[in-house]
Amino acid sequence: MRRLVLLALAGLVATLPKWLPARVIALRMKIFALVNGDEGLVVPVEDFRQVYGHPAADGRSKGAALSDLFWYWLAPGPQVHQEHLEPGPRYDEVAKTTRNILVKPKGESEELTQRVATRVLGELDIGSGRLIRLRDEMMPIWAELYYELVFGEPCPRAARDLIVGHADDVVSALKCVRPRNMRRRGRLTAYLRRRLDDVPHPLPSRLTREEQAYYLQGTFFNTAVVQMSEAMAHLLMIIAERPDVQRRLAENPDDDAYLDRVLDEGLRTYPLFGIAHRIATGDIELADRTIDEGTVLLFSYPDFHHAGFDRPAEFEPSRWEGCPAHARKEANFLPFGVAQNRPCPARGLAPVTMRVVTREFLRRFSLSTSAAHTRSIPNRGPVFLTPRGSGRDDRGVLAYLAVRDRWEDVWRSLAQLVFGTFMVLDARRLRMCVRYFRTHDLDGGRK
Repeated sequence: MRRLVLLALAGLVATLPKWLPARVIALRMKIFALVNGDEGLVVPVEDFRQVYGHPAADGRSKGAALSDLFWYWLAPGPQVHQEHLEPGPRYDEVAKTTRNILVKPKGESEELTQRVATRVLGELDIGSGRLIRLRDEMMPIWAELYYELVFGEPCPRAARDLIVGHADDVVSALKCVRPRNMRRRGRLTAYLRRRLDDVPHPLPSRLTREEQAYYLQGTFFNTAVVQMSEAMAHLLMIIAERPDVQRRLAENPDDDAYLDRVLDEGLRTYPLFGIAHRIATGDIELADRTIDEGTVLLFSYPDFHHAGFDRPAEFEPSRWEGCPAHARKEANFLPFGVAQNRPCPARGLAPVTMRVVTREFLRRFSLSTSAAHTRSIPNRGPVFLTPRGSGRDDRGVLAYLAVRDRWEDVWRSLAQLVFGTFMVLDARRLRMCVRYFRTHDLDGGRK
């Protein structure tokens, strides 16, 4: 009898990777819904563009309980994070400052990215082959690049370490794989406070000096570094999974048209945003109904990016080949948001810099993977790297990686359940957004 029990337990343990992560994720979502309430209107795909671009869909944080959780994850300084400022003069000035820092001639952006990527990837010692996590190796590139855009000088190693540590802490908390480490984040805040007078760009005059440090930290060294690292991890995971795509890119590094199709299809298949939310600051009239002022609007990018495409879940860069401009404009594809409502300020810079990093990466390395690839990519993009052209047999390593990734998914899902529940409850307790708007008006001034 004891032997049967042990065999049954062994069988149960052996099957954990197949069923436990999905069950835990479902339970975690139920807990999130119970704690945060069932708030928000999920905007149908057919109304996505019209509602997202409506002038009244411009509220950002005030009036949504969901904002408390995002402010909690983005602290310190979420009240002056560009994406969470309410519409008004402060937002306009902050957005203008960000554009002034990011908008550069294409050649200048390419030269900067090439210099940074060459330096950072030159530090990556893989010997004859090594397992890495793409997001971890991408973060130093974007930390250095955005530091140089902000400060106009090469990034010191100590500053890079502060930026990477902060960005890694933010994204790890967002994915609920570990709780926030506010001391780690605070070290970057203190550094930026000391360096404000070294920024060669005029900073928003409507912000206090403390808020200016938070603005730099949140906009450039949080969102920019995290989003670009995630975007590159997705793109390189796609390439690692598809030897034919990798071969064509590596053998034709100057084929911009093909690389752009791969990049676009990657952003369509694995959009960086999951659910974006806005608050209606006025009634929104649609053909068949009215969305009332104060409604929390939820926009699902994955659903939108899949609607209207044949085999939407499949990665097919050829779907963009020969696509006329008007058809592309009308397609359900908005990787950087809509122009009428807080578009991504790096929408011009991001594709240019991603092309350069992809080419430099593939010039140096071959990559392969057997790990799971999901939109949230909580495993940080595990791949096996070998020197380009080495021809090393990777079958044994990939078999090991597949087993490791499945079992990591077990403990990771349990960690997400524990840490996610704790952080949702803690955010609910602190009510950072609600408390802020009790004492401040929409433009951020004290009442």
